[in-house]
Amino acid sequence: MIKPSEFHLRGGRSGVLLIHGLTGTPTEMRFVGNGLHRAGFSVLGMQLAGHCGDAADLLATSWRDWYASVTAAAARLREDVDHLFVAGLSMGAILALKLAIDRPHDVDGLGLYGTTFFHDGWATPPIGRLAFLLPLLTSLGFGRDKVSAEVEPYGIKDERIRNRVVGAMLAGDSQAAGLAGFPWPSLAEFQRLSRHVRHRLGRVRAPCFVAHSSDDDVASLRNVRAIERGVGAPVETLLLGDSYHMVTVDQERGKLIERSAAFFRRIAEQRALEPPQGARLATATE
Repeated sequence: MIKPSEFHLRGGRSGVLLIHGLTGTPTEMRFVGNGLHRAGFSVLGMQLAGHCGDAADLLATSWRDWYASVTAAAARLREDVDHLFVAGLSMGAILALKLAIDRPHDVDGLGLYGTTFFHDGWATPPIGRLAFLLPLLTSLGFGRDKVSAEVEPYGIKDERIRNRVVGAMLAGDSQAAGLAGFPWPSLAEFQRLSRHVRHRLGRVRAPCFVAHSSDDDVASLRNVRAIERGVGAPVETLLLGDSYHMVTVDQERGKLIERSAAFFRRIAEQRALEPPQGARLATATE
């Protein structure tokens, strides 16, 4: 069943699952989804568990709940396509990597956009840079009611897009623009997920297309190097020089879409020449 904030664009027999980031919404993946659909792909822009509501909804979920919603959405899309690609923004990219680790025979390729293992960009506030401590602090009962507010430039260099997104976010339209801040317990869950995946990157066998801003305000190029050095698969990297963190909506999204489509299409053509692998996604999590 499609949730109100999700979108499912039916196209060819190659499909792309799009995963938004923490406190985000499927809207931040809509430009990419439309572009990939025009390129002939079937596209599912999914909603992570606990998102598109209020902070209480998010706090009622853990990273395992977010991941369970990814596996369910992937199984849903897999029923309609022969080749499955998974692309995510920020934390969504980490969830995409997690799926590829767990389901190596089902995920044909990955799109990793603004991947965020480390919150170390030039506009990251102090609590962001110390986010690795949050799992310990929140487990001890500290900061459970605290929220780290979004800060300028909100990951978006394009002022027109930024004003539109920030206006909706500050107006409380969480389905369109997500929450205006990050609850500390949710950031702690993000860190647990990040550590879990980072220590297992060597198990990734799906080819990776990495797109990242060279001027990312949230996550530095250290995150790109972690992927390039860590995964056990070919990596194609695109560095964007006129965008900030939210590369799926920012000024170079057209280039991102074009390169993603070409990457996925090339893999699908290669897979079409190989014998079928047989395995199919189940909805169960690990």
